[in-house]
Amino acid sequence: MRADERALAYGGGWLDRAGGLRGDPGWIAARLSDRESVLLPFWRDRCLVSAERVPVRPAAVDAAGLLTAADETVFLGLDAGRAIFAVDLSGRPEPEALALAGAVEAVDVRALVGGLEAAEAAVQAYAKGLLHWHRGQRHCGACGAVTEARDGGHTRSCTGPGCGRLLFPRIEPAVIVLVEAPDESGRCLLARHRGAPEGSWSTLAGFVEIGESLEDAVRRELAEEAGVTVSGMAYQGSQAWPFPAGLMVGFRATAASTEVRVDGEELVDARWFSREELRARVAEGRPLGRIDSIDRHLLGSWLDGRD
Repeated sequence: MRADERALAYGGGWLDRAGGLRGDPGWIAARLSDRESVLLPFWRDRCLVSAERVPVRPAAVDAAGLLTAADETVFLGLDAGRAIFAVDLSGRPEPEALALAGAVEAVDVRALVGGLEAAEAAVQAYAKGLLHWHRGQRHCGACGAVTEARDGGHTRSCTGPGCGRLLFPRIEPAVIVLVEAPDESGRCLLARHRGAPEGSWSTLAGFVEIGESLEDAVRRELAEEAGVTVSGMAYQGSQAWPFPAGLMVGFRATAASTEVRVDGEELVDARWFSREELRARVAEGRPLGRIDSIDRHLLGSWLDGRD
């Protein structure tokens, strides 16, 4: 793994997802009765944490009440042979969910990521995304019948007669782009999004649509939102984005001209910044991008003159 990959939050998870084993219900049951197996409890997409704001990890064999109360229990993978499960307590009142898990608070993973090891943040994000998917797939979209979890929680199957449709977790890919000026001025384009605080600037991003390649999505988003045509682009990296189940794919692009025309809907302004201007903003205590977002990586690499 490269250093820049480790720097991206929600990536670099260490779990062996055991794809060849999780389809065996007997094996899953045995892992749930194993003294080494642990649970990661969640309540409505939030991690359940201790007074020290560390995600709690009760042992599966000591948490019969928690497992009985769970809406869903999903196998995540193996950590050095020890099974890790995510448990959804969303159907319970929050105080009850906290008591069952031995936790004191329910916290979004974004509020914790700065204090977690990168691999721990990756596992918490993985758990959050998978449990969120289960809550939205209780019924078959084809016939309306109830679905049930299979393969340790990595598939759902329709129980309707004559249907049997299989549902698989879906991700929502998006592109995020740092745009460079075509001249030798050493400038990049940043935008202010509608609803963002005054003086807040960020890279441009948008979801990939059906029938598009990633590169097509970059060209369309830049043209639609900022009126920018690009003459070239290069892939920079990707990041799991569990809000709830995204994949952010980072690019650096070169604009064909410095003309900018914001759409007035997604963006309210866009302008070119020099490296000196951005370094001055950092010196003033105005960080470039969120600590857990790939846009900070894109901007940091550009400021350092790295490809």
